Amino acid sequence: MSFPVTAKKERRPLRMRTKLMFFLCAMTALTLLLVWLLVTRFLEPLYQNHIYRDLVARMESLATRIDAAESPISDRSLWGLKVDDEFWDKINEEIVNGTLDFQGCCVDVADNTLRSVAHIEHLYPCLLHATASTFGVTGETDWNTTQMIYLRSQVFEKGQIYEIVESKNGDRRQMVVGRLAGNGQYTVILSTSMAQVTEAAVVLDELLPAVGLGLLVLSVVAAWLFSRWFTRPLTQLSRAAREMAGGNYDVRVEPTRSSDELNQLAEDFNHMASEVKKAAQLQRDLLANVSHDLRTPLTLIKGYAETVRDITGDNPDRRTEQLNIIVDETDRLSGLVNSVMELSKVSSGVEKPQMVLFDMAQLCEEVAERYEAVCAQNGYTLKLEADTPCLVGADPAMMERVLHNLLGNAMHHIGEDGVFVLRCIPRQEGGARIEVEDHGEGIAAADLPYIFDRYYRSRSDAGKVGTGLGLSITKAIFQSHGCRFGVNSTPGEGTTFWFTLDARL
Repeated sequence: MSFPVTAKKERRPLRMRTKLMFFLCAMTALTLLLVWLLVTRFLEPLYQNHIYRDLVARMESLATRIDAAESPISDRSLWGLKVDDEFWDKINEEIVNGTLDFQGCCVDVADNTLRSVAHIEHLYPCLLHATASTFGVTGETDWNTTQMIYLRSQVFEKGQIYEIVESKNGDRRQMVVGRLAGNGQYTVILSTSMAQVTEAAVVLDELLPAVGLGLLVLSVVAAWLFSRWFTRPLTQLSRAAREMAGGNYDVRVEPTRSSDELNQLAEDFNHMASEVKKAAQLQRDLLANVSHDLRTPLTLIKGYAETVRDITGDNPDRRTEQLNIIVDETDRLSGLVNSVMELSKVSSGVEKPQMVLFDMAQLCEEVAERYEAVCAQNGYTLKLEADTPCLVGADPAMMERVLHNLLGNAMHHIGEDGVFVLRCIPRQEGGARIEVEDHGEGIAAADLPYIFDRYYRSRSDAGKVGTGLGLSITKAIFQSHGCRFGVNSTPGEGTTFWFTLDARL
């Protein structure tokens, strides 16, 4: 029994440009909402708080001077009120030179009889008493209104006051603050007019929808243009990536004019495209070279196997000879496959060096001992020059592989004297320089830049044993360690391969 399966419709994700436009428009709408809340909910409290702090500061500037006065600023007796003219003259001087600022304020000073001692009127009209512009003792104008007497009594009772006074029809308001001064003998009361912030908030509330709509339209247009400019490099990168996926490794992305992350991304993409193109070319070359090298041993193996089967099967000597050729070619084929796999691991970074500190001179000595038997068998001489310990930071297993590759290469191209040399030379700054020298036919100067390339053979040694990958593997190991390496050669005199290692991890 089978059950029908309904395919789930794939949901297309929002394009980055759409997301960016939505984000910018949302930020604009949120900003407008915050402005609306500020105007309609917080404008009046913030305004009142600002007026209150300013009014209290002005009140304190006068009250502190009254507190610091050496004598009473007024004296009320049977003959009337007598004020300290010297004190108030100083106050006038400070008002004139700007030390004290009472512009837009009504200032009232009264004694413990709740009667006015002095006043400064810079508020027109004033809701607390009749408007006047004189300073000093009260005159024809009645400064002791019922409301003022009440406010003074509240100051004596509470020590300080804060009130909002409105006109009868509610069209004007004043903020009033006051406190005791002069050891509790006087009241200092300041008031100032308050603008109709509520009406301003209403006007702004009516204006905001139109302003908000205009800003929203403007933000949509700006977001559309900005998102187009912002996402253009990403669109180019996407198009280039699709072309590269289709096999076009020559595609490149034009970097942006600004030095930002998108420009860096474009440069990184172009660098990646170059590396991918190189890797693809190396892969094609590797397949071509490997297929070419595999064809020869496979042809020989098949040919000799058929010969043994059809012709020389009854001849033991010929059969043995041909079977030995089959075994040799099989070993050659196995060595080629192993070399290719080893090169692939090191080049791709799958096999990473395990860095430790060790004595390179001791490693050279251990490797040289393994060549004693083959040298004795062939009449060769391996000279070891590694008497001084050399501490280096590297992967010992990989360095041993390098030494075997270089020594094997030197043996294949050994000179008539049968001598090849392994040196480990300590460096003044630490570390070591390792050299492998042979006295063979040497390498032409035109071939030196390519000597470490895959399957490259600079010498006329097509018939010699080897896969052509030994030096390529050696180069990959050098690059994984980040060390310097090279080759010096003089045709007819010999060749020296060298590399250096530092004494740090």
